[in-house]
Amino acid sequence: MNVCIGGGCLNFANNSAGTRELTGGKAREYLNLTEWRVPLSVLDYGIEEADAAQRVIASKWLSMGPEVQAFEREFAQMQSARHAYAVSSATAALHLAMHAIGIGPGDEVIQPAINFVASANMTLLARAVPVFADICSLAEPTLDPAHVERLITPRTKAIIPMHYGGNLARMAELVELCKRHGLALIEDSCHAVGAAYHDPQGREPHGLMAGSIGDLGTFSFYANKNLACGEGGMLVTNRDDLSERIQMMRSHGMTRSSWERHHGRPGSYDIALAGFNYRLDEVHAALGRAQLAKLLPGNERRRQLLKRYREGLQGAERWLMVYADRIEHSSGHLMVAVADSPETRAKAVHALREARIQTSMHYPSILEFSGFRDRFPERLELTHQFANRAITLPLHPGLSTEHVDEITQILRAIE
Repeated sequence: MNVCIGGGCLNFANNSAGTRELTGGKAREYLNLTEWRVPLSVLDYGIEEADAAQRVIASKWLSMGPEVQAFEREFAQMQSARHAYAVSSATAALHLAMHAIGIGPGDEVIQPAINFVASANMTLLARAVPVFADICSLAEPTLDPAHVERLITPRTKAIIPMHYGGNLARMAELVELCKRHGLALIEDSCHAVGAAYHDPQGREPHGLMAGSIGDLGTFSFYANKNLACGEGGMLVTNRDDLSERIQMMRSHGMTRSSWERHHGRPGSYDIALAGFNYRLDEVHAALGRAQLAKLLPGNERRRQLLKRYREGLQGAERWLMVYADRIEHSSGHLMVAVADSPETRAKAVHALREARIQTSMHYPSILEFSGFRDRFPERLELTHQFANRAITLPLHPGLSTEHVDEITQILRAIE
């Protein structure tokens, strides 16, 4: 039986004992059907995910039900969160988070321009104003708390740091800012599943998990994430006062789910508030549970590969590896290097493409998109430099150290 998910296919065969294994006798295969010899990321999918999907199909219940509930419990436990709500995407989680804390017309929300556009889009859809702060440095591309503080006005409602590449922002300073100014703190933890905050001075919230530090935390299960379901997200909080509101808002403001009504709870329900259809289905939740079991070993393998990259780029004058000194505390979502010029980056992209090694950029500056350029004319110098000089290199648990060495040799050879 062939099972194709995303960009790869797995072939399962029935052996004589009646159990299934990957053809070739391997426990897991990393297969890629694109032109790339070394792809940017590869799904760590195998028999576990196939069994998870089959379990849901056999149950004959596809919409939000027991798999979603179990996924939420297991995820909340891992991230040390009191409440976790599975939703259809991280964008949905951001939207719910903003509604839960009451972001509305005229409110200002401080956030980075080095990020996927979802946070800025959700701010605008709430009829609020995204205010973009610069990054700390080229080696630390997360919100600069000093610049954030200068941007705070009486209209500021919230701060949304993004834990870039799986490396947590300067949360001690940001938590203190939010407390002092009475602001909400929403963590964009889409890159940081399984990561914890490390403060060099041991200040609070040292040791806390990503997403459980602020008022709310959002996670992504998109196909290229460390925990990949194709689509899906999670919204976590330790605030009991937000929990019930979020639970109802993700499903039309309903007080009782279809699963609860199906299993003996009273058939009627109330609509307590205006809500959305942001539910996660059972298949994606089951896939998420299978992926969750692989997450911590996968993150550890990513950190090993990051250390190999660091060794290979040590002393390379044209290249700066982001977060090279923080690998032990990262989820290892991205491997990003910053070139000494846009021209060097362009040469690297070309040389790696010639070797059929895939690269990407995380991210173009939001301020340079056509839909934002005229509306937000400010220039953030470090953000601009980073967006024009950073390159994302292959990183996933199936990547070999030989491929890492090949990539760093190509980068070092660029003149």
